[in-house]
Amino acid sequence: MSIRKSRVALAGVLAASVLALIPTGASASTPAAATGKSTQAGKPAVKPTVVLVHGAWADASGWNAVTQRLQAKGYTVIAPPNLLRSLDEDSDYLKSFLATISGPIVLVGHSYGGAVITSAATGNPNVKSLVYISAYAPDQGETIADAGALNGGDNSVLVSHLIKRPYPNSTGAVDTTVDPAWFPKLFAADAPLSETKLMATQQRPLSSAAFTGEMGVPAWKSITSYYLVSLDDKTIPPVAEKAMAARAAKGRTVEIHSSHAAMVAHPAQVTDLILRAARS
Repeated sequence: MSIRKSRVALAGVLAASVLALIPTGASASTPAAATGKSTQAGKPAVKPTVVLVHGAWADASGWNAVTQRLQAKGYTVIAPPNLLRSLDEDSDYLKSFLATISGPIVLVGHSYGGAVITSAATGNPNVKSLVYISAYAPDQGETIADAGALNGGDNSVLVSHLIKRPYPNSTGAVDTTVDPAWFPKLFAADAPLSETKLMATQQRPLSSAAFTGEMGVPAWKSITSYYLVSLDDKTIPPVAEKAMAARAAKGRTVEIHSSHAAMVAHPAQVTDLILRAARS
């Protein structure tokens, strides 16, 4: 046998041996089987970036426990600052921030942050889901005060315990914070007292201008939304939360016994809802 024929015969034997090692029905180009991840058009599924927006009288540290859980699941998480100046200014800032993120986004808002994401996400095709955590989800033309009064909601107890301070160039607006003596009870009664006392000293003030800003076209009318209602909320009336959830989330609602700061007191349940939105 010639050397050429010997090489051809050897190549055939090696090819047959390799094929024999591949299980029936398997293929060398099956990334889903190899990675365990779902694919579309032969490409691995892309996990969305989760953007967490805090609300009034708080900062991004309130998302710490949720962030840790999401990162453990392999998600990229960003918790940008919320300026807390006015609905228009805060929404414009977040809209600009979101424009720097490529790929799909799950946008999450707590409290006043819900109103901000409702405005900022409108028209952004990358935002695939909105998640409201004890949050405002105003309709067009509504203020957060209007939304909080839905279904007879009354937050007069909170309003009566706000401390007001002037700030420069405010054109008549004032900064508001919650009286530290009342903060644990009104904001996070079911979280550890040592933690809520610390939160009370680190409040970021909300300008009174934010209470009067009217919503434009709300993003929840065109983006799939989810809502977590905190049944023991002393900051946004639960009856108002239920009303906002009914029109924005359309059945994708979870109700839990929680204070206003659900992401602090019940981070596992908050994370579960965010994961549901991310995987949908």
